[in-house]
Amino acid sequence: MTRGIEVVRHPRARRMKLSVDNATGQVRLTLPPRAPVGPALRWAEQQQEWIARALERRIAPVPFVPGAAILYLGEEVGLGWDSGFPRTPVLDDGQLIAGGPREGYERRIERWLRKTALDRLSAETGEYAAKAGVTVSRVAIGDPKGRWGSCASSGVIRYSWRLILAPPAVRRATVAHEVAHRVHMNHSSAFHAVVRELYGKDPVRERAWLRANAMRLHSFGRES
Repeated sequence: MTRGIEVVRHPRARRMKLSVDNATGQVRLTLPPRAPVGPALRWAEQQQEWIARALERRIAPVPFVPGAAILYLGEEVGLGWDSGFPRTPVLDDGQLIAGGPREGYERRIERWLRKTALDRLSAETGEYAAKAGVTVSRVAIGDPKGRWGSCASSGVIRYSWRLILAPPAVRRATVAHEVAHRVHMNHSSAFHAVVRELYGKDPVRERAWLRANAMRLHSFGRES
């Protein structure tokens, strides 16, 4: 960290990039592996107007507390707590309701969302892998800040659990993208042709939705 700007080197970065973490407000400067830090920092410090606008656009965190409204499958649902309900959350008339003691409610909501995400992403990954004629050694989920999915040469595909908050079409387009990397480990025209074949069309609208709603998706479950 230097002068309030966090410097991060990324092995696949081709140019420097300035970003603001929606959850923390941290300003981050991402650099290619061998880019000199000094000139990059001087450039970043000249972008104060852009940084100020980005900080103003930050979306307030939405903790998983009773009464909050979150996205689930692209639709807004309310979070409810009723001690008479089961501890495992259930969808009931536009609400995601969990029972049990108030203590631990937030963890139960997030645990359910993560499990649902893993179940659906695993099934859809298997579906697209069969269609592409490839194998996937394992499907895993996490909470990365900078990407929605990744595919390793080992055959492991990882996703952000927050895809379960997005519309199903957006989630499936992301799965098609990652499975296509089992055919081409690049972003060539041949790769994008596989994505279109798997998904059934060019997922340009789905990619645009993710870009437009990234900060909102990352706001859910964060503490104020």
